[in-house]
Amino acid sequence: MSEYRFQITEDMEEERIDKCVAMLIDSLSRSYIQKIIKSGQVFVNGIAVKPSYQVKCDDEVTFDLPPSQEPDIVAEDIPLEVLYEDGDVIVVNKPKGMVVHPAAGHYSGTLVNALMHHCGDSLSGINGVMRPGIVHRIDMDTTGSLIVCKNDKAHESIAAQLKEHSINRRYHAICHGVLKEDEGVIHKPIGRHPTERKKMAVNERNGKDAITHYKVLQRFKDYTYIECRLETGRTHQIRVHMASIGHPLLGDEVYAAGRKSPFKLQGQTLHAKILGFIHPTTGEYVEADAPLPEYFRHLLDILQ
Repeated sequence: MSEYRFQITEDMEEERIDKCVAMLIDSLSRSYIQKIIKSGQVFVNGIAVKPSYQVKCDDEVTFDLPPSQEPDIVAEDIPLEVLYEDGDVIVVNKPKGMVVHPAAGHYSGTLVNALMHHCGDSLSGINGVMRPGIVHRIDMDTTGSLIVCKNDKAHESIAAQLKEHSINRRYHAICHGVLKEDEGVIHKPIGRHPTERKKMAVNERNGKDAITHYKVLQRFKDYTYIECRLETGRTHQIRVHMASIGHPLLGDEVYAAGRKSPFKLQGQTLHAKILGFIHPTTGEYVEADAPLPEYFRHLLDILQ
């Protein structure tokens, strides 16, 4: 049984209770939240409420969730492109269309299934049986470098570096439009979209600090090839930030609204090219460089 308890802050006042809980706990869907509220399991100041209840500043919200039944995750012989590997970590070049870890609707064919076959029992256990070894992730249709930890000591070290924003993460992308400046910085908070829960957005009210540095690599007639360096690591950060300055990523079906791609693409043209970190055991700097996928190179050739 998991117990949740939190206090409503001023910036949430007058929001519906189901929306508040959905914003605060990303792992729960709003429909599931509404279900547990309707069953009388969510309390505000000790009193069960309806999903439409509008919260007030300093309200105390409490509820219990029964333990989830996690399915058995099996090892699968899926080819992996390994960029770096030793006894502590493995860096892989994740292909397009592959989900990083199992979740509802994706219990097989994930990177975790492939890693379990490749690494056996040598994966950190900090994030549980559904995400062994996983310390960060990239979107299903984003390709490139991703580091996985083989033991808890390595996991704690890499997690700390991610928290300190000291890992060198450089992405290559193609965006709509021609950027005028050769480089720039986007410093805008990112949080859950206020009305579309599955989307992120620049959110001044409830967002977390987010910083993206971008640099032009090549300009084309209607597009720009760029490198983005992450100073923070928010969900969909590059996609949201580039869209916020009027240059959404080519192929992005979520954040490039109304700007259809003339090319046949599977999601956004975004590739995690460089991943550099301090090795958890040796203390030396290690850097992996994932080559651009074939579709990306072909697209650049077309745009030349």
